[in-house]
This record gives sequence, structure tokens and C-alpha cells, in this order.
Amino acid sequence: MFGEKKKIAPSAIETLIGKDTVVTGNVLFKGGLRVDGTIRGNVTSEEGAAAMLVVSENALIEGEVRASNIVVNGTINGPVQSDAVIELQPKARITGNVRYRALEMHHGAVVDGTLGHLDESRPGLKLAANNE
Repeated sequence: MFGEKKKIAPSAIETLIGKDTVVTGNVLFKGGLRVDGTIRGNVTSEEGAAAMLVVSENALIEGEVRASNIVVNGTINGPVQSDAVIELQPKARITGNVRYRALEMHHGAVVDGTLGHLDESRPGLKLAANNE
């Protein structure tokens, strides 16, 4: 309809990092990624592409995380940014700042950092003293 924003549909999970797997280094992905193991590095989706990151209950990511759609039920030590939707499930533990466009936080989820909403529609503030 008129005025509705086009939704970006996340892709199916195409890649799995298994529970006994440890990745040391940055991970760049597109589509869907499920992490059951450990990543020591940044996890970033390809710029502009619809992406889904699932961090399962026993997973650990030590680094910056950025994707359009993120579901967390494990542990992330680092800043997180979701350009669309982030869901923090009951066993989610994030140590770092979380920036999001839409947030769903379940009872039991913990964020040790700040929550910040990404909103491009807010106009810049103008001071009354400045006639700009």
C-alpha cells in the first residue's frame, strides 16, 4: 500500500558454524548464518544484502557483530548493530552497545551496555539562537 516501506526478507540459513568449531578471524557473510560454536573476530553481513544471523544458546562471538536481522540466544562480547530487527532470546548475553531499528527482548536476556535506536527519519536539531 501507499507509504509502506519495503521489507527485506532474510534468507534461509545457508551456513553453519558447528558447536565444536572455533573460528579465529573475521567472518563476512551474506544470506543466512547460524553460529553454534565460537568466533573470535568480527561477524559482518555483506553491505546492502538481506542477511540473517542466528547465535544459538551455546555460541560465543568475541568481536563486533553487524547484520540486518539478528537472533541471539548465546553470548556476544562486543558491539552489535542490526539494521532491521534484533531478537534477544531468554539466554542472550551481550556485553557491548546494541544499535537496532526494531528490537524484541525476551525476559531473561541481558545487555551490559547501551541500547540505541537507529532512526534516519529524525531531523537534525537546530538551536533557536542559530537562524539556520
